Amino acid sequence: MTAEQYPPQGASSDPGENAAIPNICEALTILGAKWSFMVIAQLTDGPQRFKQLLRNVKVVKTQSLTDTLRHLEATGMVRREVFPTIPVTVEYSLTGKGQDFQRVIREMEQWVEKWKPGNQSTTM
Repeated sequence: MTAEQYPPQGASSDPGENAAIPNICEALTILGAKWSFMVIAQLTDGPQRFKQLLRNVKVVKTQSLTDTLRHLEATGMVRREVFPTIPVTVEYSLTGKGQDFQRVIREMEQWVEKWKPGNQSTTM
């Protein structure tokens, strides 16, 4: 479901109340691919070649990684750079947009740490 198709959540007297929903839907369109978070997190360490990514994100299959990288490149999160070597070398790195997302990943890690089962904070 795209941001434009998202149904309004009931009648609201505050017209700005649901303003964040289209933005969240847009973010999920970019990041909703199954392996997007893992690939972005892996690229925070710096540029990597395809085989490096495949080794480092162990659970993903070759075609799924290819699809994820193409999607992230199309959405402006990842840069694909081809080097004219024999054989051709391709390197993936985060764009400014992708690097900016690292802050969100850190916030998510803190949220998980705070609310994971067995943590004292979960009783708040």
